[in-house]
Amino acid sequence: MSAPTDQGGLRARKKQRTRAALIDAGLDLFLAHGYEATTIDEIAAAVEVSPRTFFRYFASKEDIALAKGAEFDELMLDALAARPAAEPPLDALRHAVLEMLRAAATDSGVQRFLSTQHLITKTPALLAGNLRRAAGTEERLTAEIAKRQRLDPAEDMRPRVLVGAVCSALRIGLEATCADPSRELDRMVELVAQAIGLATAGIPQRWGEDPHRW
Repeated sequence: MSAPTDQGGLRARKKQRTRAALIDAGLDLFLAHGYEATTIDEIAAAVEVSPRTFFRYFASKEDIALAKGAEFDELMLDALAARPAAEPPLDALRHAVLEMLRAAATDSGVQRFLSTQHLITKTPALLAGNLRRAAGTEERLTAEIAKRQRLDPAEDMRPRVLVGAVCSALRIGLEATCADPSRELDRMVELVAQAIGLATAGIPQRWGEDPHRW
């Protein structure tokens, strides 16, 4: 009775390995030759699959470039949802962001993680898609913060403002890390934490009842 389940598990693992291999091959080619110069046929060939197989996993090469960012967004959202319910919203969001960074660096390596972020921000064809992805993630983070605070984000802007400030700080911290010669994990976490501190200075741990002030 266990054979069908085992076969299903094997198929799922094989599909996951193929998907991960396509992402890794695509990023390698993008970073080596540029996004525009890289073709889907080249990505498929690097993994020894057909272009038809490629399209079973991804609709375009843009999806390859943005796939890791989407995975890291899910890590951040899961980390925020797992924070203690009584933890102040800023602390919970800061911990979630820094936990995501550590996981991202462990998965990809700091240098590769930063190089991918740089590729996206410097490639017009990718920037719009990345901004759409980031906007969707901010909406979900806002909803989680609002739920934790028992607020309606349509009537109280504080969750959205907090998330916007922290996400902007994350971007600035990563830009600062790209300019830092060491590009080490601890330094990346330090710079992002510093940027979050600057962006959220003055926001109290506990919010009052008035939605027009912290």
